[in-house]
Amino acid sequence: MAVVTISTFHISKPYTITRTHLQFRTLLSHSLSSRSSEFTPSFTDNNRLVVPWIDYSFSPRPLHVTAEKKVRSTKELTSEPRYSKAARRFYNENFRESESQRLSKVLAAAGVASRRSCEELIFDGRVTVNGSVCNTPQTRVDPKKDMIYVNGNRLPKKLPPKVYLALNKPKGYICSAAESQTKSALSLFNDYMKSWDKRNPGQPKPRLFTVGRLDVATTGLIIVTNDGEFAQKISHPSSGLSKEYIATIDGTVHKRHLIAISEGTVIDGVHCTPDAVELLPQQPDKTRPRLRIVVHEGRNHEVRELVKSAGLQIYSLKRIRIGAFRLPPDLLLGKYIELKPPQLKALGWGEQ
Repeated sequence: MAVVTISTFHISKPYTITRTHLQFRTLLSHSLSSRSSEFTPSFTDNNRLVVPWIDYSFSPRPLHVTAEKKVRSTKELTSEPRYSKAARRFYNENFRESESQRLSKVLAAAGVASRRSCEELIFDGRVTVNGSVCNTPQTRVDPKKDMIYVNGNRLPKKLPPKVYLALNKPKGYICSAAESQTKSALSLFNDYMKSWDKRNPGQPKPRLFTVGRLDVATTGLIIVTNDGEFAQKISHPSSGLSKEYIATIDGTVHKRHLIAISEGTVIDGVHCTPDAVELLPQQPDKTRPRLRIVVHEGRNHEVRELVKSAGLQIYSLKRIRIGAFRLPPDLLLGKYIELKPPQLKALGWGEQ
């Protein structure tokens, strides 16, 4: 009876042989070879052949699973970083400080001075590491483990946070912390330092210094910080930051004076020319002529030398811009502001 049924079984549609069909064929052959077995197939409503002893829950693994995994792994490799720049920077500043760094970099980060000035301190033998004088700026040190002294003062184990300030320097102040009869511009931050512990509990006090200098008679914008890398970056000629000054002239300015200034002059053996020279319009409350002079060399007394070589005499000189950061017009003489990220970016110090 079973043989007759199989011989009359007809498949009307073409089909693809799968593992399930092969399993069915094997079981069918085994059933036909056994005299005691009974073959009673049936059909479902959708004309599907059903055999009682076959497990139809078996499902072969799709061939596209491996491809899906490959696609997923590729996406993981090309996806955005798991942590943001701010999170990585926080980790580097707070957890990687324990790693050894170059001595000059550690001193600059601690606010001792700029990187170049710190190297000079090391070469002069004014820095000791674990009781021995160190003359090599590249020496690897760890401020949390090594005892570092600069001019007899112990470097704190925990580095202070970075501070960035913009000062409107008055006349009569020098940009130095050295003892002198002339007042230091850093003395204008005494109140800021006295209130440090209240505003930053548990944080060591920073050692502030000026980025570059303005001579004692020049007023205007000066940057003050404790970040040696920042100071080195914006003060180095490779930064290309221009500086804008307003020079008030004692006397009359003619066209020949402007041409002479624009042609430049020799300062310290280097011929320096300004980026721009302009005679500003006369103002009712200002009787003396004013010149807008933009330079980028940063030579000592550069603007004064340019004006002097043209045969003019400066009555007063004020710096009003560094890079893209301009001195706020409402910032009074002797006052300062803390620089925010957009202002630091204007100085060429954004996210690194």
